[in-house]
Amino acid sequence: MGRRGKKKGRPVSGWVVLDKPVGMGSTEAVSKIKWLFQAEKAGHAGTLDPLASGMLPIALGEATKTVPYVQDGAKIYRFTVAWGQERSTDDLEGPVTESSDLRPPEAEVRALLPKYTGVIMQTPPQFSAIKIAGERAYDLAREGETVDIPAREIEIGRLDIVEHHADHTVFEVECGKGTYVRSLARDMGRDLGCFGHISDLRRIEVEPFTPEDFVTIAELEAARFGDQGDEGPEAGDESDQAEAVAKPVDFGAIDALLVDTSAALDCLPQIAISDDAATKIRLGNPVIIRGRDAPVEAEEACATARGKLVAIGAIEQGMFKPKRVFAG
Repeated sequence: MGRRGKKKGRPVSGWVVLDKPVGMGSTEAVSKIKWLFQAEKAGHAGTLDPLASGMLPIALGEATKTVPYVQDGAKIYRFTVAWGQERSTDDLEGPVTESSDLRPPEAEVRALLPKYTGVIMQTPPQFSAIKIAGERAYDLAREGETVDIPAREIEIGRLDIVEHHADHTVFEVECGKGTYVRSLARDMGRDLGCFGHISDLRRIEVEPFTPEDFVTIAELEAARFGDQGDEGPEAGDESDQAEAVAKPVDFGAIDALLVDTSAALDCLPQIAISDDAATKIRLGNPVIIRGRDAPVEAEEACATARGKLVAIGAIEQGMFKPKRVFAG
């Protein structure tokens, strides 16, 4: 008897801008979304710790090809630093490693902000995904090792105080790729001489997405199942997904909650092309870019036909040369 091919899911594409709840890991969230959409492919654009909530952009299908552009986008976090304790994980998860009875007045906290604004050097937390000699730092830290993680350059566009209280301060930060907010709490606490750790962390924006794009697990489940409730597995079991694909289901309501794949490429020059040119590009061929306002040179640009994403490519001497093609 021949082996039956495994069903992989639907070829659905787009972005789910998930409002991830506290307690759910990023990998778990991706599995859940993949199951709800019965998508054949899914991935996220930047890990969010289980203790953090907020924006976790999840790409489905062809949108996974645009993940690097979202990963490179600016991010905005709102976070609370609890003063008086430093913890091994720089958040509530780890045990206390340092403590102090000192509590900083708002004026001292505010005076510190310029030091953490602009291009600065930052040392990632011991419990982070940084690789040290081929191993994740958090794996080494869990085994009790203290590893030497080199500082690296990051960029912080702004760091503001939202609220200040006797034992904690709420901040909002706009930062670039690679910034660890937990390290900000740790370093500010050390500078103020009172120690500190993250007690609440929420990511509210990941460029180019905004809070208006947010969707919750509950909203997705309601769209997917209606009055039937969530019949899905906790984290999207693959065998259950394959079985569910065989059942006729109307995905119109949940698909309507997707953000179009092209939204991730707003940072690139947009080139409108004809249907004939789109066909040539999808076959890997370069095409001449026409139009008075068309750029002659561009390292990266986005070609669209009838508003649909066709390819990412370079424009050289008035020709669009595809590098990454998207299904029609």
